[in-house]
Amino acid sequence: MVPAIHWTEARTDRSARWHSESAAPPPRRLVVADDRTRADTAYRLAREGTALLWRGDYHNARQLLRALGRRADRSASPPAPGLPFHTYRSARGERARLLGRLVVLLDEQHALDLRRAPDVRPACTAAYGPPTGPTVISLQELLGVIGAHQWRLKGVDVPALGARIHPHYGVFSPVRGEYVDLVAKAPVPGGSRTAFDLGTGTGVLAAVLAGKGFGQVIATDVSARARACAADNVRRLGLAGRVTVAGPGLFPDGHADLVVCNPPWLPARPITALDHGVYDPDGAMLRAFLTGLGAHLEPGGEGWLILSDLAERLGLRTRAELLALIGGAGLAVLDRIDTRARHPRAADAADPLYAARAEEVTSLWRLAP
Repeated sequence: MVPAIHWTEARTDRSARWHSESAAPPPRRLVVADDRTRADTAYRLAREGTALLWRGDYHNARQLLRALGRRADRSASPPAPGLPFHTYRSARGERARLLGRLVVLLDEQHALDLRRAPDVRPACTAAYGPPTGPTVISLQELLGVIGAHQWRLKGVDVPALGARIHPHYGVFSPVRGEYVDLVAKAPVPGGSRTAFDLGTGTGVLAAVLAGKGFGQVIATDVSARARACAADNVRRLGLAGRVTVAGPGLFPDGHADLVVCNPPWLPARPITALDHGVYDPDGAMLRAFLTGLGAHLEPGGEGWLILSDLAERLGLRTRAELLALIGGAGLAVLDRIDTRARHPRAADAADPLYAARAEEVTSLWRLAP
């Protein structure tokens, strides 16, 4: 059943579909806000759990959202180096919930009827599919949808491919090149012809594997959005004859000479669709890859696990636990290729997780039965 949201506007009872990518429930109370609404008033209402349906100027709404963010940051305890991860994530989640209470109404065609508003219909249709009626969403989510659509149109340059990958909304973008470079540079097992790319996302690693000479690559993902994104990129790159996108199972049928998996790196619960690219509840995908690998390898084949040690540095998993998972699955480590983090947050000393990010190492583990 699609959740609905109800409010009164100009003495008229109104209702619309409620949509939240983070599965947030519809707010229990909603009031109409516009350019006359002061930031302090909006912040007080949001703190009380009241949603504000914006009816004023679009750019003023964005300014109000930034003002709410500043007030939320001032009221929170100052982030300290070495802050426990769960405390950090809880604080970020509370901030996101507060900002999510500034909402907007999309009409029957995904249009945004606000002064100076951009045409959001292409972005919303790409993210949500064809419109099915008036829908209320948070402004914060809408801005994410708009930004994601620009990434999709522009694409992300991937030097290892010599081409661009076009991420779709809700699919993790390959903006961090470390893991892509590891796969591009690792030595391929002798006689390799077939490869599986598990949890393909945008399809970037499947494309890299095709570029390394694999004649048949099967790319899987549990997410329908990811499968559509990967298929789109495979088509754009002219690889449709060599790369097949499948799912929703983790492993496809059959065996491969090489099975590659870049699971979400942090064993924690995802909240939004995009979180699934970062968070793996209880390491479920990691465990499924390791336990199923041996049964899907050709004789002499290898499995490549691409994994950051950020979880270890945040106290979410130990190296001993990882090695026990590998050994418990009947696998041996043939080699490990490491690279240091190069993303901007690894150099941001103001980041509460800076101590862990600055030392982060991403590894490609070469595994075999």
